[in-house]
Amino acid sequence: MSAESPTKLLDRIRTPEDLRALQDHELKQLAEELRQELIAAVAVTGGHLGAGLGVVELTIALHHVFETPDDRLIWDVGHQSYPHKILTGRRDRIRTLRQPGGLSGFCKRAESEYDTFGAGHSSTSISAGLGMAVARDLGGKTHNVVAVIGDGAMSAGMAYEAMNNAGAMDSRLIVILNDNDMSIAPPVGAMSAYLAKLISGGTYRRFRRWAKQLAHKLLPKSWERRAARAEEFTRGFWTGGTLFEELGFYYVGPIDGHNFDHLLPVLRNVRAMKNGPILVHVVTQKGKGYGPAEISADKFHGVGRFNVVTGAQEASAAGAPPSYTKVFANALIEEARADEKIVAITAAMPSGTGLDRFAEVFPDRSFDVGIAEQHAVTFAAGLAAEGYRPFAAIYSTFLQRAYDQVVHDIAVQGLPVRFAIDRAGLVGADGPTHAGSFDVAFLSCLPGMVVMAAADEAELMHMVATAAAIDDGPSAFRYPRGEGAGLVLPKRGTQLPIGKGRVVREGSAVALLSFGARLSECLEASEQLAGFGLPTTVADARFAKPLDMDLLRQLARNHEVLITVEEGSSGGFGAQVLQALAREGLLDRGLKVRTLNLPDRFIEQNKPAAMYAEAGLDAAGIVATVFTAFGKDADASGVVRLA
Repeated sequence: MSAESPTKLLDRIRTPEDLRALQDHELKQLAEELRQELIAAVAVTGGHLGAGLGVVELTIALHHVFETPDDRLIWDVGHQSYPHKILTGRRDRIRTLRQPGGLSGFCKRAESEYDTFGAGHSSTSISAGLGMAVARDLGGKTHNVVAVIGDGAMSAGMAYEAMNNAGAMDSRLIVILNDNDMSIAPPVGAMSAYLAKLISGGTYRRFRRWAKQLAHKLLPKSWERRAARAEEFTRGFWTGGTLFEELGFYYVGPIDGHNFDHLLPVLRNVRAMKNGPILVHVVTQKGKGYGPAEISADKFHGVGRFNVVTGAQEASAAGAPPSYTKVFANALIEEARADEKIVAITAAMPSGTGLDRFAEVFPDRSFDVGIAEQHAVTFAAGLAAEGYRPFAAIYSTFLQRAYDQVVHDIAVQGLPVRFAIDRAGLVGADGPTHAGSFDVAFLSCLPGMVVMAAADEAELMHMVATAAAIDDGPSAFRYPRGEGAGLVLPKRGTQLPIGKGRVVREGSAVALLSFGARLSECLEASEQLAGFGLPTTVADARFAKPLDMDLLRQLARNHEVLITVEEGSSGGFGAQVLQALAREGLLDRGLKVRTLNLPDRFIEQNKPAAMYAEAGLDAAGIVATVFTAFGKDADASGVVRLA
């Protein structure tokens, strides 16, 4: 006789339609089963765990009350969506999460009709939801649009811009504020649940409309406005939410996001509302239901594979080199010891950028501004304007969100803000939304910007020291995710001459000019090329701007083929080199130049080595490109077929 399944309710759920067939009293058991399934899956794949555990009951309640996918459900931030994926027909693939060919770690429109809007960055849901709501109204349709925003995403200005617009348009939009760490909620309990149910119910709203109409007919304008303000003040006093009311939203909450007796009646009341934007304030706990994640929410925000029983995460191999992020943090600490004007800024990623280590040593000189990259950049500009030396440590993919501020507030004014650009290049399991593909292209075109890329962890230390010394304009240095090469590191970096590269290996036929951490692949390619009788020079450009023109002239005049190699998009380092060679007339001599960069498409999640191989940025791809330049042939694996 087979044992009863520990997930007997979850086993019945293929789509949310199956979920809606359950009785309300069954949902608590379903939540327990869903939570255990989520923990078991992420223990195998790694990923974002804490936020997903916190929205288990909310996810079930939303799909139980609303008619998804006809009702549109938008998740912000997308890494809250793992329970949603399990309930929307993807349970059988949940253990492929973030794996090659598997489920995305974020919502993805191409993956499921239930993923109505894809997102890897945060704070986009209200804007997207408002667009969908307006499209619904223009099309004469009546379905609901629900945006779930949380996990710190309300700290970004874009969310308030969208709310301001939604309030002014008075379009019917439901926003669920998943408040799991913002500390903006008054105490949550029976009284707040009762009030939330009361003010979201039809009786109160009908009375409110009647009172407004009566005031409009009987009271002078000034008294009508005073009565409306009195009602808003009274409701705000007892429930909170005055800010959201001022933005034009009807505020409901706060309610306990883990209690179905609180969630279901409020969501049903809200579903019945037919006018205006509504915000439901739901309080949840990150890591809910899994002891290790409840105790240490930060460590279980994003995890590698882990032991379900103990919570212990897979450690790096003993003796493994330190990560680039750790090297950066240590290098910045050493520079800050010598210069009290150095300060550090992060946008809600202290551990991801290593600035948590900096904050331990210099708590008064470290600033986490929340998910607000635009503010972070201009905040850094203000510090620089007053003579401080700010380092803004921001992932490449997130720096894209602050490009206007980089241009207008920093580059135009020539302010010496230093950008430490983490996660440069391809990043593996997080896929295309988090790849650091475009920063070289969008920074190198800015007048006065110094742009560097570290070939290894020692070079990164030198670039931190170099950036610290640049006081006449902005600078940026980029470095990849993952471990370094295992080099012996100095205690402190050494300043590099601005705009000067280095020759690492001398040859005569081929020149490989690397910008960034593909240098090791260039060295391996040079070994292979030597076996074909092609002595190869390998050079590390160090700078995309300003370029080392002496080095470029040397490589162009003394070699038949010049290949640039970078882990960035077209329009970046290779484009800068081609323009410089054209200006110098060095392309007129018959020099064969090829630029190797990321292809003009987004590369899906995989192991980083496989992603770079797919992009042609490994040693085999470099060798194949060299032989193509010589007119020889190479197959897809990079094996050269000589004529």
